[in-house]
Formats: sequence, structure tokens, C-alpha cells
Amino acid sequence: MLLVLCVDLDDDLGRKAGVETPVIGRDAVEEAAVALATVDPEDSDVNVLFQGVHIADEFGEKGEAVTVAAVTGTEKADVSANRKVGEELDYVLASLSTDERVSAVVVTDGAQDESVIPVIRSRVPVDGVRRVVVRQAQDLESMYYTIKQVLNDPETRGTILVPLGILLLIYPLATLADRFGFPGATLGVLSALLGLYLLARGLGAQEAIDRWAERVRTVLYTGRVTLITSVVAAALLLIGGIGGVEALETAQVGEQLTALEVIAALVYGAVQWFAAAGITSSLGRITDAYLADRLEWRYLNAPFYVISIAVVLHGVSAFLLGYQTLPYVAAALTAGTLVGLVSTLTFAIVETRSARRAKPT
Repeated sequence: MLLVLCVDLDDDLGRKAGVETPVIGRDAVEEAAVALATVDPEDSDVNVLFQGVHIADEFGEKGEAVTVAAVTGTEKADVSANRKVGEELDYVLASLSTDERVSAVVVTDGAQDESVIPVIRSRVPVDGVRRVVVRQAQDLESMYYTIKQVLNDPETRGTILVPLGILLLIYPLATLADRFGFPGATLGVLSALLGLYLLARGLGAQEAIDRWAERVRTVLYTGRVTLITSVVAAALLLIGGIGGVEALETAQVGEQLTALEVIAALVYGAVQWFAAAGITSSLGRITDAYLADRLEWRYLNAPFYVISIAVVLHGVSAFLLGYQTLPYVAAALTAGTLVGLVSTLTFAIVETRSARRAKPT
């Protein structure tokens, strides 16, 4: 008996047409092909199914015992897809009520589906592989349709048109830059844009950017306080960076600093602004947690931890720069430690007692 096996490795039949697989029998495969063609007429697996029916009819007219079946994998078309094809093929072979030797003709639409052939060979001898290629007229209309389909695909559009657009901008921007006396800036800017785009595509950063943009939209539409506090915290961090540089410039006047002193100067000038940024950000998150009814007492530790760390860093950096004495450092370390410990113990006790009160008696 000849088994004409149609392979749909990425499970278009199941995902698009909702057809349960494996599909066994000429009429069932034909119905599955019509269902898939109705949902997506451009899917190449439609041609695979019809080709399988056609091959089965050809051998049937010659008087040979033949049956046709369709098996599918999974959407990812990986190892799990190959395993699923093997499982469905086992079911197909078990359903064939014959004592004759069974061999297969595999029908696919490309090299990706043909990667599962070793799995098929391990279960049934394969007499041949038929790859379905759709014939198209090579004329202007066909070319126009192909270009239109490419431009309608968001992924292809971004991959092709963005670098092409950057390259086409080189001449007009170079002319404009030359007019304003910046002849060398255009090539560098465009080269940087093209390089950043290619790096983003190569490293897969586009998905991360899309997820970040989606989170920003969610924050905007839900009215979270975190948005405002994050902007304020970013501004405070910027001010802290400037303050750290100014503190370093002041400390460098008239003397050569070591690497440790340079770090201490940057920390000394920026720590209070960084602490303000941390407190602002944590208060925003605490407020959002309270509004969402997700606030827990231990969340309130965050501002106190920020203060504790800031006090310790300020005392150590001031001592390293010679601005404060050793007793001041000891007092700063003690104060920072006490603030962290007291806040932790306080909110832990409050949370424990609240939980006890909330338990039913």
C-alpha cells in the first residue's frame, strides 16, 4: 500500500482552519484543504494538500492500493514539531487495516517541512519526496503583486525600507549640511543611525523596545503615579551626576587625586540627589501599590533603606576626601545601620500583628 503523506510542520491546519489532525482519507484531506483555503487562500499548505489528493488519484487510477493523510507539527516548527509529526504518523499507520507492506510518498512545500523526513523514514519506507512549487506568471502584474505583498508585511517592511530610507537621505542631508557649513556631520549621523538600527535588529532589541513602549502606554492610560515620580527621579539623577562632576572639579583644585578619591568625590557630590531620586521613585511605587490594593507593610522599608545607604556613603566619601573626621564616619555608619534595622523591625512587627488580626477566630 502507498501512503501519500502531506506534511504541515507549522500546523497551519490546526491554527488557522481549526482542523483536527491527523487527517486520513481522500475526502477528509480534500475537505481540510478547502477549509484552509477558505481561511487563508495564500497559504502554500493548501497546494500541498491538493497535491496529495492528486497523487493519490493518479495511483488509484492505476489500480494500486493508496491512501492519503495529512500530519502536522507545532507552530514553532522545532524538535517538538518533529515529535508531533512522528506521533501522528504512528496513529495513521495504526489505522491502516492492511497486511501489505506500506511505503510513503511525502508531499511538502519546502525545505523546512522536509527536515522531518528522517522522523518519517524511521517509521515507514519513503519512496519519494514531492515538493510543491506554485507556478506564477513572470510579468509586470506578478511583480507588482509581489512587491505589494512585501510592503504589506510589517516585518519585511521594517527590514528593507528603513535602511533604504536612511541611505536615500544621505544626498539631501549632505547638501543641506554643506549649505549650513557642516559637511562632515551628515555621514556620521546617518552612519550612526544605520548602525544602531542594524544592531537593534541583529540583537533582537526591537521586541524589548516594543514591550517597553507597551508598558509606557499602559502606565499613561491607567494613570499611575510611578510615571510622574520616575520623570522626577530621572531629573534628580541628572542633577546628581552634574553635582558629582562639580564636586570632583572642586576636589581636584591644587592637588592630584587617587582613583579612590575620584570615586569618593563623585559620590560625595551626587549622593544626596541620588537619594532624593530613590525616595521619590519608591514613594511612587508605594502609592501605586496602595491604589491597586497590593500594598504590604514591608514595601515601606524602601525609602528608609535609601536614606540609610545615602548616610553611609556620604560619611565614607566625606572622610576619604578629608572633609570629616573619623568620629563623623562612625556616627554615619551607626545612624545608617540603625535606620535600616529600626524600619525593618517596625514594619515586620506591624505586618505580623495585622496578619494575626486578619485571621478568622
